[in-house]
Amino acid sequence: MRAGELYRLLMAGGDRDGDFMRHVLACPLALAYAESHRPLDQALGLSANDLTALLLTHFPHASAFFAERLDFHGDGDSPASLEEPDLRQMLIDNRSQPGPEAIWLAHIVARRSLQSNHLWQDLGFIDRTDLSRLMRDTFAPLAAANARDMKWKKFFYRELCQQEGMNICKSPVCDACTDFAICFGAEDGHSLLAQMARQASV
Repeated sequence: MRAGELYRLLMAGGDRDGDFMRHVLACPLALAYAESHRPLDQALGLSANDLTALLLTHFPHASAFFAERLDFHGDGDSPASLEEPDLRQMLIDNRSQPGPEAIWLAHIVARRSLQSNHLWQDLGFIDRTDLSRLMRDTFAPLAAANARDMKWKKFFYRELCQQEGMNICKSPVCDACTDFAICFGAEDGHSLLAQMARQASV
């Protein structure tokens, strides 16, 4: 099944605005499934038990579809980089919603942050506004701290460095920093889900 088709199956007639939580969970699920080079739990940074709980909670109609890609003896939530546990914990510490969804999303965001595209793309989102809304809704203290709308990967890295007492810019103010354009520039690009759908139709 193609990524776009899987997204529509997961949403089951719902839409981005009417069920935003389902949308932000369906996007990375569909994209990670389409990547197909590793088990879903590893692609999303979740234990198989947490991924199963996520599927049964939000996508019970599609959970059987994913069964072949779940590795219950795997290590999906084991760190894939040195900084991933710290980023995951920072997100968990700054969650602004109760329930397991914020913790699942902390794992997913931390794992997908290790990919090479803009974070909103590697989460399978339609555009960057999805990521901004996710942060405001689910990790509100971090969204408030990023008042100048720094690129999220850069912001996460800056916050982690500051926690360790390191200053990653020689200038005391962002406007005078030589990396200003890198940290605050536009995050243009196509949705990876939409791009996969276009390539599949050619």
